[in-house]
Amino acid sequence: MSRPPAEPLAGYGIRPARPTESAAIAALLARAFADDPVMAWMVPAVDRERRTARYFRLAQRQQRPRPGGVRVAATGDGRLLGAALWSGPGCWKPSAVRELAALPEYARVFGLRGMPRAGEVQNAMHEAHPDTPHWYLPTVGTDRGLQGMGVGSALLRQQLAECDRLGQPAYLESSNITNIPFYEGLGFRVTGEIHLPGGGPTLWPMWRG
Repeated sequence: MSRPPAEPLAGYGIRPARPTESAAIAALLARAFADDPVMAWMVPAVDRERRTARYFRLAQRQQRPRPGGVRVAATGDGRLLGAALWSGPGCWKPSAVRELAALPEYARVFGLRGMPRAGEVQNAMHEAHPDTPHWYLPTVGTDRGLQGMGVGSALLRQQLAECDRLGQPAYLESSNITNIPFYEGLGFRVTGEIHLPGGGPTLWPMWRG
């Protein structure tokens, strides 16, 4: 039996994240990515949600120096509904110095045995990343129970409207094939497949010109 369409949410807006919201955003994204194939393949099953939240705290730390790098959908009283990480043209790749400094945190997320696998994932994504200047969306997630209510679309449409105004493209990798129609509805198109080494899941690079 099909589910009835979700009722649209009201009374929230899109804004830059506040530094004090980092832990709450990380926990929200960990819940949103609980069933993500690539995250499940990289992060050990033991204590996965806590490890994934640690990963998203680290991801935010890498993004925060970038203007508009972390954005949230939030109600007026501060309830967080979703979050998106964006990198502007030429800013998608962290510096070698920042990556080196983050290695101990990555080890806590993936474990020493999981670090090589996580490195392979990163290398595969970097090799497929387009050279043309673009806005990059590494992460977007809506809290559990709120999917299908327009939160994710609202988070993305704000930046995509700016891309259209400036004539700038955007890029992402979909780690779940079921999400492809959602991104296609926002103007993205699949440009290929990224096959992770060692029998890992597939990612679908998507471009919006």
